[in-house]
Amino acid sequence: MAYSMIRDTPQSCGLPSIEKWSGSASKSYSAKAEEVLSTKEIFKIVLSNKFLWYIAFANAFVYMVRYGCLDWAPTILTEKGIDIKSAGWAYFAYEMAAIPGTIICGWLSDKVFHGRRALPTIIFMALVAVAIVVYWQNLDNVNVVIGCLIAIGFLIYGPVMLIGVQALDLAPKNAAGTAAGLTGFMGYVLGTALLANIVIGYVAETVGWNWTFILLVIACLLSILFMGLTYKEEQYLAKSQVNK
Repeated sequence: MAYSMIRDTPQSCGLPSIEKWSGSASKSYSAKAEEVLSTKEIFKIVLSNKFLWYIAFANAFVYMVRYGCLDWAPTILTEKGIDIKSAGWAYFAYEMAAIPGTIICGWLSDKVFHGRRALPTIIFMALVAVAIVVYWQNLDNVNVVIGCLIAIGFLIYGPVMLIGVQALDLAPKNAAGTAAGLTGFMGYVLGTALLANIVIGYVAETVGWNWTFILLVIACLLSILFMGLTYKEEQYLAKSQVNK
């Protein structure tokens, strides 16, 4: 039903763009960005953009941390002798902390960093790494563990959200959906299914939880590295926001 009813852009149906129809186009608006492209052209634009690949790999490591911490927390805690009820509360607190954390991260990106996404993502992921180390070193203290999981949940979902937004910022409007799809694919397939589930599970079983935490810290550092590679590319966003 959805496939038969949903249409692409207004232009693909012979209509003018929303900006042209409403008369609300910004100064930087370009009709070229509204051109209807073939599937081959869209994939060429997206797959040849190295900055989108940087974002996609950053997203994979962010998702590795997100689900590596979330999915394995009950197992880690119960193996360390913490009762399942406390482990369940830690899991719940992790998810609930995401709501204010995501809002604050988005506000900082828009208002403080003038539309830049890389810098707040780098800051939040650095803080996630600190929280993971504290979590790792205090596995026998349920209060510290729950506090660290709350901190990780508060901090990790902002980067998850901003990476998707940054992909849209750095891709042409007529290829935005494919750009978002690339980052999402890398996040869920490479970051979650492969790294967070298979790799972390294998490492935990063969060499223990200490190496699992080391992998999570390394994932934080790699996400920071890949986001750092996009920092200069998005500086124009800050300039355009300031000049408005």
